[in-house]
Amino acid sequence: MSQNGSLERSVPQQRGPSNGEEVGEGSSRLRASPKRDHKPENYDDLQLEFSPLVFSALEQYMPHHMLSIARDDKAQYMRNILHRYLPESERIRILKHKEYRQKIILNYPPLHKEIYCMDAENFFSPSFLRAIKENTEASFKSIMAEPCGGIYTFEMLQPQFCEMLVSEVEHFERWVRETKFRIMRPNTMNKYGVVLDDFGMETMLDRLMNDFIRPISQVFFPEIGGSSLDSHHGFVVEYGINRDVELGFHVDDAEVSLNICLGKQFSGGELFFRGVRCDEHINSETQPEEIFDYSHVPGHAILHCGRHRHGARPTTSGNRINLLLWCRSSTFRELKKYQRDFSSWCGECRRRKKEKEHLTVNAIKEELLKRGIKSAS
Repeated sequence: MSQNGSLERSVPQQRGPSNGEEVGEGSSRLRASPKRDHKPENYDDLQLEFSPLVFSALEQYMPHHMLSIARDDKAQYMRNILHRYLPESERIRILKHKEYRQKIILNYPPLHKEIYCMDAENFFSPSFLRAIKENTEASFKSIMAEPCGGIYTFEMLQPQFCEMLVSEVEHFERWVRETKFRIMRPNTMNKYGVVLDDFGMETMLDRLMNDFIRPISQVFFPEIGGSSLDSHHGFVVEYGINRDVELGFHVDDAEVSLNICLGKQFSGGELFFRGVRCDEHINSETQPEEIFDYSHVPGHAILHCGRHRHGARPTTSGNRINLLLWCRSSTFRELKKYQRDFSSWCGECRRRKKEKEHLTVNAIKEELLKRGIKSAS
C-alpha cells in the first residue's frame, strides 16, 4: 500500500521460470501448482513467527517427496522460504509487535466479550449465511451485485453486531486515552482507527477470512490467490468530525480486500475505483470502463482485489466507521515473483496484450495481402 497517499511504484519484479512445475531456489523448490488432494498439517500448537495458517497453506506447494516428512521438518523448510524474503530487522519488528499485542491483551478489559469469538448466527445477515452454507458459485451470485468488473457488493452484517463492534472500538479508544497507552494505527494513511488484531480479535477474524471470505474468493478471485488466503490484517477506520476526512488514491497490501460499513450517521465518504494494476503499471491511465464510485450502506460489504486502485471522498457530515479485512496469500506472493504476464488480472497488462495481438494480426493480414497481390501479378 502506498504510505503517503499516492500510488507507489515498486521495484521491478524478479524474473524466472514462468511455466515449469516448480519455482524457487535450491534443490527442493516450491511447486507452481498446489497438490489439492493433500491434507496439510495443523501448526497451531507450534511457536512460529508467522500465522499457523501460512504454513498450512504453503505446505500444499511443497515438493512431493517432502509431503510425508515430519511436521517439524516441514515447518523448518517453510520458515527458511519465508525468512528468505524477511530481513533481520523485520524479524525483530515482528517479535516486538507480538510483545506489544500481549501487553494490550493482558491489560485491556473488553466490553463485549461475545464478539471476540465467531458467532455466525448473530453476526451475519440470514442471506449471507445461506449463501455460505450452500457454498456454490450460484449461491454467492444470488446475494451479490457486480456493479463494476471485479467489485462485489452484498448485505453481510446484522445491525446489532455493527453496533457492538462500534461500541467496543469506542471503549478501547477510551481505555487508550485514560491509560495513555500509545497504539499503532491501521496504516500511515489513517491517523484514526484501531487494529482489531492487536487487542484480541485475531482469532475471530481468522475465522471470518477462512470460513466466510476464502470460499467466496476462491470462486471470484482465483487468479490472485483467492483460494490460498492464509493471513490477514483486520482494522477499523473512522472518518468525519475530528477524525480522518478522506483517503488518498492507493492500493491495499492485500490480495483480496473486504470493506464493511458499520455506521454511524454520515454523508459523503464514497469510494472511487480506477482499475486493477500490477506494480509496473500502477500509475498508468484509467480506462473509461474502469471508473466506478460506491456509496456506503451500514451492514453492507464491498469485496475487491487489493490491487484495485481506489480512494475515499471526504465525509462531509457525521461519522463513518468501517471494518476492513485485508486478506493475503503467501503462496501467491511467492509465485508472483516468477511470473512475467499479469494480463489475467492487471487491466493495463491485459490492454497492452490485446493491443499487441491486434497489431500482430494486422501485420499478418497486411503480409498476406501483399503476397496475394504479388501472386496475382
